[in-house]
Amino acid sequence: MSNQQLSLTERRKAATQLDIARAAAELFAERGPDGTTAEEIAGRAGVALRTFYRYFRNKQDAVAPLLAGGAAEWRAHLAGLDPAAGVPTALERSIADALTAADDRATEALEWTRGLLRAAQDDPALRAVWYRVNQESEEQLVPVLARLAGDGADELDVRLTAAAATDAVRLALEAWALTDAPAEGPGSPAVLAVRCLRELTGGLRLLAAGRGDG
Repeated sequence: MSNQQLSLTERRKAATQLDIARAAAELFAERGPDGTTAEEIAGRAGVALRTFYRYFRNKQDAVAPLLAGGAAEWRAHLAGLDPAAGVPTALERSIADALTAADDRATEALEWTRGLLRAAQDDPALRAVWYRVNQESEEQLVPVLARLAGDGADELDVRLTAAAATDAVRLALEAWALTDAPAEGPGSPAVLAVRCLRELTGGLRLLAAGRGDG
């Protein structure tokens, strides 16, 4: 199989997974996880039940692509920033941009996340998916930060920064999900995440050298 064919196959697989994830999120919002079956999710997504289980272990696991999508876009944006700006500036800018509802698609994605995090309060399996998504995001953030920090950066400092940045986003989204605050402006995920990032990284050496007074 050629690289082009493989790429097309992977894109189709990702599209199917996202269709299933959206169907699961819709049903969870309507009926809650307890009131939703894998069969119903597959039916809403227009796929066979065997296709559902080819990609996901259980109904809660089905929403992982929806929860992970924003983190993937954040890491891609961060990776594309100029290292000369410094890690603190790059982190704040990338987090603010990733969590800012710049268009209807971004607003919809944040609202999906809010609904899922609210449902997760009463569903341990759904919370476990959320925590797993964040752990995987943290691990994938490490090499991105290492490249931005340069060859002389201490490995532990990089890992600490990745953990703090990931937790800043997680905590901001969890706090926002418990409110009716809009996706933009005061109380929004972007504002909360930058606040959390500054509080959590105040003593980290990797960021202290490049942090200004602003």
